[in-house]
Amino acid sequence: MAAGDLPAVLDLEHDLFPEDAWTREMFDSELHGGPSDRYYLVAEEDGRVVGYAGLLAPASRRARPGAGGQADVLTMAVASSHWSQGIGSALLKALLAEAVARGCAEVFLEVRVDNPRAQRLYRRHGFADIGLRRGYYQPSGMDALVMRRPLDAAEFSPVASSGQAPAAPAPGPPDRRS
Repeated sequence: MAAGDLPAVLDLEHDLFPEDAWTREMFDSELHGGPSDRYYLVAEEDGRVVGYAGLLAPASRRARPGAGGQADVLTMAVASSHWSQGIGSALLKALLAEAVARGCAEVFLEVRVDNPRAQRLYRRHGFADIGLRRGYYQPSGMDALVMRRPLDAAEFSPVASSGQAPAAPAPGPPDRRS
C-alpha cells in the first residue's frame, strides 16, 4: 500500500465500516509512522483497489522464523463486490507469510463479534478464539473477539508456497477487517 492508494482504501473503509472507519490520519500514521514494523498491502483488479490488509510485526534481530515474536493483523477488508473470490484468503496468507519472515511465532487479531464471515475466514486459516474485548470498536462500542494463530515456518516456505502473488485471488471466501 502506498500513499496513492489511500483515496481508494478510504472509500472501501467507509463503505464497509461506516461506524468505525479508520481516518486518513490513521492510515497515514500507519504507513509513515513505523514502516519497519508495519506491513500494508492492497489487492487490485484492473488497477482498482478491491482489498487491503495491514500487519504489525516487529522484525526479530535475526529474522529467524519462529523466534518467538508476535504479530497483529491490524486491518483487513475486501470490497463486497469481490467477496467469495479468494481475495481475503490471499491477503491473509500474505500477512502470515510476512509474519513468519519477520521471525514471529504467533499472530493475533481482533474481529467484530457481529462479523461471522470474517470469523469463518480466520478459523479456516488456523485462528482460534482466545478472548473477548468489550466495547473495543469505537465509536460503535461493538465487542471484539480476540483470536490467535501459531505460525509454522514450514507452511510458508518457498517449497510449500504456490508461488502465487500475495494479492492474487486464491480459494476461499474473502472477509472483513479484524
